[in-house]
Amino acid sequence: MKWLYVEELRNHIGEEVELRGWVWNMRSSGKIHFVQFRDGTGFVQVVVEESSVDPKVFESASKLRIESSVIIRGKVIEDKRSPYGVEIHASDVTPIQIPDEPYPISKKDHGIDFLMSYRHLWLRSRRQFHILKIRNAILTAIRQFYKARNFTLIDTPIFTGAIGETAGNLFELDYFDYGKVYLTQTGQLYLEAACMAFGKVYNLGPTFRAEKSKTRRHLIEFWMHEAEVAYYEHEDNLKLQEELVSYIVKYVLEHAKDNLLALGRDISKLEKVEPPFERITYDEAIELLQKNGLNVQWGDDFGGDEETIIASNFEKPVFVTHYPRKVKAFYMQPDPKRPEVVRCADLLAPEGYGEIIGGSQRIHDYQLLLERLEEFNLPKEKYQWYLDLRKWGSVPHSGFGLGIERTVAWICGLEHIREAIPFARTLYRIYP
Repeated sequence: MKWLYVEELRNHIGEEVELRGWVWNMRSSGKIHFVQFRDGTGFVQVVVEESSVDPKVFESASKLRIESSVIIRGKVIEDKRSPYGVEIHASDVTPIQIPDEPYPISKKDHGIDFLMSYRHLWLRSRRQFHILKIRNAILTAIRQFYKARNFTLIDTPIFTGAIGETAGNLFELDYFDYGKVYLTQTGQLYLEAACMAFGKVYNLGPTFRAEKSKTRRHLIEFWMHEAEVAYYEHEDNLKLQEELVSYIVKYVLEHAKDNLLALGRDISKLEKVEPPFERITYDEAIELLQKNGLNVQWGDDFGGDEETIIASNFEKPVFVTHYPRKVKAFYMQPDPKRPEVVRCADLLAPEGYGEIIGGSQRIHDYQLLLERLEEFNLPKEKYQWYLDLRKWGSVPHSGFGLGIERTVAWICGLEHIREAIPFARTLYRIYP
């Protein structure tokens, strides 16, 4: 008898198969047990009829509890009511382990703090299953997108001696006799070095911000995808971002549509995500916000409320470009026509999800970069290697960073980013 996964069953109707997994729910109706079964690839109902199995098998099934591990053998029967179009009529039920205690996450409603404390078990629920399957599809799409375009994957370091964004939200630690180092905020600076060697590069990994924020859009540890391309200028950078985000959404719609529907996601909104994306300048964004009654002035940075109002005017992601250089990072290239603004863009997701990408053309002139380091009071000696990139073969180049969890939250339609990562690290949570 062949061992199959739930996701394979629709191709084996009428066959006798073996399943290995867990009981996520169960009910009995006298002489029939209805076992709701999961195996990590999907969920299916298993029917155990007293009249169709050995008495010992029926008795074994009656002892099962929620989250019992079990091996089930039976026949695949077509059932159009099931998400997988099948159910299993069991011939044998073999418990592997039956819990001694009731499952902590029972049918009743639980508060979010309780569920986060039991995150190691909450992952087994259907909702979390579908969210993390979609996350997996998003990460797969990113890798495939760059593979098709011959980018080189560069693994950037977690420990760094240089500040990528702002000094105020760094995790600092002692590094043997070297002194203070930091958990990385971004791999961008190292990708800039790599793009001068490989031309087109990207990374994908964890980043850290010691930011005392409790909003639904912030995590302390999160995953970032970044890309850098030599000889790319501002317009090239925006085009690459449009293509990437559109590819991700299309891939998820093709490969994880059932997961989206199981979450109740309105996929018609995602189907509109295709290039070109709308663009507005920072100046236009200020005007838009002021018309909506917000007291914002030129030179202010935007937060979640401002981003939500801007994005609510568009059905697709929208670029906000050319921010004042004083509110952006030191490495961004000033616009030659307006030196007070930089060639940058934030990509805001629709439906109130805010920024999912931040990117810019990078400064490639040695003297200008040195001036910006001094302006930000950053130590030249820590960035000498970064300055070296402008001394030998410097060229215009551009890049961006996409927040994985924010992208997952948008595509899934989640209310809070903490469900978009397997084990969230927030201001007040490090367990489990």
